[in-house]
Amino acid sequence: MPPTKLDAAVTVPGEDFSRVALTPVAVELLRTLWLQHGPLMFHQSGGCCDGSSPMCYPTGEFITGDSDVQLGLFDISDGLQPQPIEFWMSKEQFNYWSHTHLTVDVVPGRGSGFSVEAPEGKRFLIRSTLMDWPV
Repeated sequence: MPPTKLDAAVTVPGEDFSRVALTPVAVELLRTLWLQHGPLMFHQSGGCCDGSSPMCYPTGEFITGDSDVQLGLFDISDGLQPQPIEFWMSKEQFNYWSHTHLTVDVVPGRGSGFSVEAPEGKRFLIRSTLMDWPV
């Protein structure tokens, strides 16, 4: 049976668990978008709960800094060459979501005008669950 999600590599210092994952549908869309736009990244700067939409940008088009936390690093490659995708969140937002595991999914609808999936008639969507381990 294929995996139900792709967990990100751990990037938060001092942690040993993944905070973010991709559904298979999200991986499929990201591979398509990678072919169109090259390397990609996510940034979640707003939204407080399920249904929030992370923004997907070509790498380097959204500048991260000290006010951001990298929650994870995905490799969506199909075994040929690495296709890393960083997932970032503002520190302020991370304070709200620190006890939550995020899964990036895809639903029909138009994403934000600046997010690369917008023209596809689909949008990325956060599905969240409370973590059942100490943080």
